[in-house]
Amino acid sequence: MTERSPEETVDGAPPALEAARITKRFGHRLVLKGVDFSLAAGERVALFGPNGAGKTTLMRILATVSSPSSGSVLVDGIDPLDEPLEARRRIGVVSHHSYLYDDLTARENLRFYGRMYDVPDLDARIVETVARVGLSARLDDRVGTFSHGMQQRIAMARAVLHDPELLMLDEPEAGLDQDALDLLVELLREPASGRRRAALVVTHHLDLGLSLSDRVAILVDGRLVFQAPSCELDPASVRQFYSRHTASARSGRKREAAVR
Repeated sequence: MTERSPEETVDGAPPALEAARITKRFGHRLVLKGVDFSLAAGERVALFGPNGAGKTTLMRILATVSSPSSGSVLVDGIDPLDEPLEARRRIGVVSHHSYLYDDLTARENLRFYGRMYDVPDLDARIVETVARVGLSARLDDRVGTFSHGMQQRIAMARAVLHDPELLMLDEPEAGLDQDALDLLVELLREPASGRRRAALVVTHHLDLGLSLSDRVAILVDGRLVFQAPSCELDPASVRQFYSRHTASARSGRKREAAVR
């Protein structure tokens, strides 16, 4: 396994997530432009940015779903290129895509993922987790018959089934009613294996992001342009920094277009 010597946190654990010089290119379009990012064990970061900034692309790379064009990622000190399954055991993902199979029941979907990650006492864990998201009565129904909100609840169950130390949430509030959103917040705040879960939350909801995070980051035009502790910010100040940096990026793109 190839490992760097990551900067250790106070308790001696390596960063939950560490990315260096991440780029991603789609054809001639450079979407991510040398992103450096680190998430300490137990730390929670809210990532904001305008549409098209590269947030979902970055999330997919950090979650090991997609590969960068260049750069490196470590998950809890593990290189996913060398040990993909070990890296993914440490991550739970909730995104626009449920990663569920419509023709399988909720139980069958969770059993598939649980076996992949060697979850102990799997059947009992499935029952417990589905009860946690309020869908015990639909456990043996096909996921294709579920509403979007219900599918997102089962996706939450999938994300925490293997008790990951890192949760990655891409606009988790989309399509959720208030009860489901409250449930998601509870799951995020629950400890994993006795330790505080680390989390990266991509959201457009400033109040939600600030309430869930220790640190705020803003991604604009494929670059991280701002980071600060959440305790030093409020929605108005985040909105101010956000507007300033997005306006600067728009001006930069206009200058580049004029040069061409």
